[in-house]
Amino acid sequence: MNSVCGLLQLLTVALVGVYAGAMLTEGFVLVPFWRSISPADFHLWYVANDARLLGFFGPLTSVAAITALVTAVTSLWIGHPGRLASVIACASILATLAMFFVYFQAANAQFSAASLAPADLTAELARWAGWHDARMVLSLVSLGFAVLALRRPA
Repeated sequence: MNSVCGLLQLLTVALVGVYAGAMLTEGFVLVPFWRSISPADFHLWYVANDARLLGFFGPLTSVAAITALVTAVTSLWIGHPGRLASVIACASILATLAMFFVYFQAANAQFSAASLAPADLTAELARWAGWHDARMVLSLVSLGFAVLALRRPA
């Protein structure tokens, strides 16, 4: 069972690493781009790319969260030395998933509907960026603890 747990831990590191990289890319590439273009251009871009964003981030977030959850449960079940780190990694990635339902789902729907006035869009993009900063930090925390879970006691 330890070898299964080890494989799950490696898979969690890989998937959470890809997820964290995607969060950083979105935060440091897409968000500044969105904030630099006119509200009309933003709405055109977002409407044209909304399905792509959801099609990429939805499965990636889900698979990373499910894998982290399975890893945490398996680590707890077998009493693996990295179980606490696995649980923290899992909790952090699940928090990023919850943020979608708490904030991002409604905000993204407003962007897709192009329903915000220019002044409101500027404020909403700033709020979106703040929420996303928290999501980036949580994804890095998750990755760090997923890596720590791999450590074996001396």
